[in-house]
Amino acid sequence: MSGSLMNLLSLCFKPFGRTSDNSNSEAAGSCGSGGEGKDGLLWFRDLGKYRGGEFSMAVIQANQVLEDQSQIESGNFGTFVGVYDGHGGPEAARDVCDHLFNHFRVYGYAEISAETLGVVTKETIQRAFQATEEGFASLVSELWSTMPNLATVGTCCLVGVIYQSTLFVASLGDSRVVLGKKGSSGGLSAIQLSSEHNANNEDIRWELKDLHPDDPQIVVFKHGVWRVKGIIQVSRSIGDMYMKRQEFNREPIGQKFRIAEPMKRPLMSATPTILSHPLHPNYLSLIFASDGLWEHLSNEKAVEIVHSHPRAGSAKRLIKAALQEAARKREMRYSDLKKIDKKVRRHFHDDITVIVVFLNHDLISRGHTNSTQDSALSVRTALEH
Repeated sequence: MSGSLMNLLSLCFKPFGRTSDNSNSEAAGSCGSGGEGKDGLLWFRDLGKYRGGEFSMAVIQANQVLEDQSQIESGNFGTFVGVYDGHGGPEAARDVCDHLFNHFRVYGYAEISAETLGVVTKETIQRAFQATEEGFASLVSELWSTMPNLATVGTCCLVGVIYQSTLFVASLGDSRVVLGKKGSSGGLSAIQLSSEHNANNEDIRWELKDLHPDDPQIVVFKHGVWRVKGIIQVSRSIGDMYMKRQEFNREPIGQKFRIAEPMKRPLMSATPTILSHPLHPNYLSLIFASDGLWEHLSNEKAVEIVHSHPRAGSAKRLIKAALQEAARKREMRYSDLKKIDKKVRRHFHDDITVIVVFLNHDLISRGHTNSTQDSALSVRTALEH
């Protein structure tokens, strides 16, 4: 068995909720109201501390195998938040969670230490995405003879990097980050900071048509939604090699993935939209979530929920609100929805990942000057429930 195959299979047997945190238990939010645990198909970390404030994380499983992955990394370099919404299987999201942050460190920093600040730019983030895509493509190529369906697995990616007093947002697919902002009159507003690459958005359909002027079937309305080549809704991802390279769009992958005409150019992209935003004092929080949350909650409702309750349990509270709305749409009780097992649960809602980041501008503005070994944090949500 090849080394790559062993590495891929080993992803399925990692400990529940991988956490590496050098801070004490109170700072990490691992006791009292900041506890980490699970409730059926729900994994949560109610409250923790990162170098720029506090955070809350949660994920609910709906698929037979959890296809969402996420992480928060915080230390001398700043803070990195990633939400990876997989499709077709869990492998791409897991691979991205294992490698994207490491590539980001390599390209942004020769060495992360108290003496080395490194540099974060749109270019360094772009290079990290490119290296992650190339790594997964190499894995698909190596395992083609034994695991050809790996070519049909992909993941949306949403990344936020807080570097000094700037927020970088990089996105592939349709996960979303929403800013909770305090207005001059004291009211709250919700501002979406990420771009969504979904063929149901008219501007994405025009983008695809511009990129493929010789293909009248580049977007097709099928099963009630717009899809790239009538197959997939998102237009950008890591993975989905069957939509990017001709050598992976052939037998033995399933007929529903195969495209009749030769592929003149990639039909999907792994180039993220990257935006930068100065962090102003009236910015209160950031909600990073996979599209399963936004299917049921508006940006405004999510911000309202976060800021009308205690910080502890914010992510879990958002997921509960989404599930209550999913139950209401099906004219059933939330308590009955909770009893439905994974796989069947997918008919009611998707896997949902939420990370809520609260912004402490005093801590953020100090930059590396307040860093110590004890402030390092690395949390990854559970691989399985």
